[in-house]
Amino acid sequence: MPAEKIYNLSGKRVWVAGHNGMVGAALVRRLAGTGAVLLTVDRSALDLRSQSAVRDWVAAHRPDAVFVAAATVGGIEANRTRPAEFLYDNLMIAANVIDAAAAGGVSKLLFLGSSCFYPRAAEQPIGEEAMLTGPLEPTNEWYAVAKISGVKLCEAYRRQYGKDFIAAVPTNLYGPGDDFDFASGHVIGALMSKIHRAHESGTGPVEVWGTGRPEREFLFVDDAAEALVFLMERYSEEEIINVAGGETVSIAELARLIAGVIGYQGGLRFDTGKPDGMPRKVLDPTRLQAAGWRSTASLREGLAETYAWFLANPDRR
Repeated sequence: MPAEKIYNLSGKRVWVAGHNGMVGAALVRRLAGTGAVLLTVDRSALDLRSQSAVRDWVAAHRPDAVFVAAATVGGIEANRTRPAEFLYDNLMIAANVIDAAAAGGVSKLLFLGSSCFYPRAAEQPIGEEAMLTGPLEPTNEWYAVAKISGVKLCEAYRRQYGKDFIAAVPTNLYGPGDDFDFASGHVIGALMSKIHRAHESGTGPVEVWGTGRPEREFLFVDDAAEALVFLMERYSEEEIINVAGGETVSIAELARLIAGVIGYQGGLRFDTGKPDGMPRKVLDPTRLQAAGWRSTASLREGLAETYAWFLANPDRR
């Protein structure tokens, strides 16, 4: 049985920081059915890297609850070429939103960590206790350090000020609103864009970075949003909690699944000169499942829905 609600969102003023991102947009869709009063603000109107601006916005709009889904994100190449941006932006976003929430009387906050902050050599599947037990994966360490800092800020404000601030750690997410850019996108978005273009032009084979052997777990973003709302309403612990329980496939298998969804038959070529990242990354969902939540969307179903969104939104490619 699912854990009982301890924080009812109905009637609460809920700020989704990062509402235009993939996860933030999914949270907005999910929150529409909770009775919450939704608060959002575009980055053009509020720079989350500015402490004074964030404090002023929170004081003016008085959110009761906050989902911290805002972040500067990207794949291996984006992390490699923009380390200062990934570290600075994400440190500032976490520090400013969490601090402003505490100062502004926010009663509940959920911060999104990242599975990339678990050690490269962590035992699989990765449990929450693995954080800070070993060296990070070098291809995303800048982003990982910032996300660890956000988790620790939630813990610190809970211990020092008694704030009900929690942190969840999503596995690899994908879905409508993903980044489909070759250079900055994560693996599903980048592969879907590459394979689509090859399919449209009748060319091939499509180049896939690395050997294709690394294994990753993927969770549909609307499933993840369901889990995050579930945790906001039912979880209140200092310990981080994995949002996981999707499907695990190799990168090669993933590329073939995407090709099947698109209808592409031009073949794949693996560029072994490009980095693989962690050889395997699968999160342990035991804690979340024990609370009563499980994912529902299959990977193929989720990929089909993602591709339908991709086709319907050419301006976001």
